[in-house]
Amino acid sequence: MTAQKQSLPCTVVAALCLQLVCCLSLQAQSSGRPHIVLVMADDHGYGDTGFTGHPFVQTPHLDAMSKAGVVFDRFYASAPVCSPTRASVMTGRHPFRTNVPNHGHYMRPDETTIAEALGDAGYVTGHFGKWHIGSVQPDSPTSPGGAGFDEWLSGLNFFDNDPYLSRNGNYEHLQGPGSVISMDATIEFLTKHHGGDRPMFSVTWFPSPHDPQQELPQGIPDAATLYNDQPTKKPGYFREITLLDQQVGRLRKTLRDLGIADNTLLFYCSDNGGLIVESSGGRNKKGSIYEGGLRVPAILEWPARYRPRSIQTPAFTADLYPTLVAIAGASVAHQPKLDGIDLADVLSGKQTVRPPMGFWHGHTQGQSTYSDRIIRALLEAKQAGQPNPHPERILKNVEAFPTFGEDGMRGHAAWNAWPWKLHRIQNGERVKFELYNLVDDPMEQTDLSESQQGRVAELKADLEAWQRSVLDSWSGKDYVK
Repeated sequence: MTAQKQSLPCTVVAALCLQLVCCLSLQAQSSGRPHIVLVMADDHGYGDTGFTGHPFVQTPHLDAMSKAGVVFDRFYASAPVCSPTRASVMTGRHPFRTNVPNHGHYMRPDETTIAEALGDAGYVTGHFGKWHIGSVQPDSPTSPGGAGFDEWLSGLNFFDNDPYLSRNGNYEHLQGPGSVISMDATIEFLTKHHGGDRPMFSVTWFPSPHDPQQELPQGIPDAATLYNDQPTKKPGYFREITLLDQQVGRLRKTLRDLGIADNTLLFYCSDNGGLIVESSGGRNKKGSIYEGGLRVPAILEWPARYRPRSIQTPAFTADLYPTLVAIAGASVAHQPKLDGIDLADVLSGKQTVRPPMGFWHGHTQGQSTYSDRIIRALLEAKQAGQPNPHPERILKNVEAFPTFGEDGMRGHAAWNAWPWKLHRIQNGERVKFELYNLVDDPMEQTDLSESQQGRVAELKADLEAWQRSVLDSWSGKDYVK
């Protein structure tokens, strides 16, 4: 007896076809190069979001992003202050290697940046917000334009309300909260280019929640007193976190409205630890090599590629460069030594152990940078036809290649070979070591250096070899002459 074929109802066939089209579309999106949007806050501590357990700060958009994306539970800034971490994002290298040992120092034009690498691979590139690793003067090789960004609206350092900024080298005095202005420029860039034939790479570096915290959340009654009734000495800090959260919400909505959310890699983190010790996620806070100065909130959202999950494997901001270079299919002809790694296998779950991460601070003093004051002086001089009042800020010392003697290892360094973290603290000729197990002792309270002398010796050798490598890079030995 021959079995008769049964035909499916038309509605079922249509549904199956639609499902097949959606699957093929998703495969096409995930196999193509994504748009890439990097967002970074200024001084946002690990514990200062709803999704990391803060008791009162309102971060509904970051919380939603955390549920939709990949959350890094152990993500670190490459340095405990702003400029060095920004240099690590741009280059994948420890900031000392790039001539940025502390805040206010300039990154050398000799470095290959992520904007240059992605631009060469066909991306259109934009920077919006705080720069703080170079000049914002026209034609400076240390400006965002000199570092590979096609379009930029940038400040020299943090800024608050009604900031003076540089738009592609043209100085402007804008009105409104600086974080909102930075996101306005980002959204304008994405809207302008999303229908073009080039993928987009956008970097938004918020000026908030850095002191003096004068910006206010938008559309909230009595915003000026928000969190004043909470147990904190810094309600303005938390107000600015809620403001930047609103801007993340605007960004995510824009990506959906433009129809590019599925194949956009959106990444959020902070440039260093926060300003509140109690919620820093570790010992101490911003400015410290202990966990509280380095651990930051971090979320990656790329719906076409990654399902929501949490990652326990440690990562840090220097990993962004090699990860994005690989994703974009970019090629760097003369790549100097990297400190970061490609996180592809970590994100896929294939890799749960990563190479050690090195940190170093306190070697060289920072340099003050008054963004509004400097850009205002540049603007007023230009309007009056006067000479440049700040020619020294075009290059600073990027053409100097220092060498270091016996005191070159000074400062506070650390070697995170998970779960072990060795600290090397040098003041003058005195050197002190501390060892912590971060799984058993995440607050770094119990120094195990005496009971684990063999491990200290092993990690010490690795840390000091890395430090010497960093100093070699700083002196210019990585560059092809």
